[in-house]
Amino acid sequence: EPPATRAPRVYTRTGDKGFSSTFTGERRSKDDQVFEALGTTDELSSAIGLASELSSESGHTFAEQLHKVQCMLQDVGANIATPISSAREAHLKRTSFTEKPVLELEQWIDKYTEQLPPLTAFILPSGGKSSAALHFSRAVCRRAERCVVPIVQAGEADPNVAKYLNRLSDYLFVLARYVAMKEGKEEKIYTRSEP
Repeated sequence: EPPATRAPRVYTRTGDKGFSSTFTGERRSKDDQVFEALGTTDELSSAIGLASELSSESGHTFAEQLHKVQCMLQDVGANIATPISSAREAHLKRTSFTEKPVLELEQWIDKYTEQLPPLTAFILPSGGKSSAALHFSRAVCRRAERCVVPIVQAGEADPNVAKYLNRLSDYLFVLARYVAMKEGKEEKIYTRSEP
């Protein structure tokens, strides 16, 4: 009987001293901007995963779009984890990020916006579970964008990565509104409290 193959361990212990590696093999402190951006992008993908599951349970058909977004966020992460200053040509080829996914998001945004009533007031994250989860994803997306912008400005990541996150937050906002409308759930409106 062949010996049982052992599953690889989840932990490696290589990061125990507070350092981790970029795709280019460079060791950096775990509080480096690159790892902050990677962690926030991972958090965003997790938030979108939750929103997708809730939306699927409610019978919405855009789960495939959200799955594609999660795959794109892996590519965003690969680009961020490959600082241009330490990358070889082979690294850059493998982790390049083009404008194509940005344009695709714009098409999706336009498609949903056309079906929505115009926005006449500031809405609060609301409109049912699916909508609220998409609003939460949008807020995490804004933070991911804020983390990525300094890396792009330093010339270490592709500008299309920041553009993608910018459009993605718009997409998530529009989708949250679309879901609330489809489910007939009320979007709560901001009202200024009287002093």
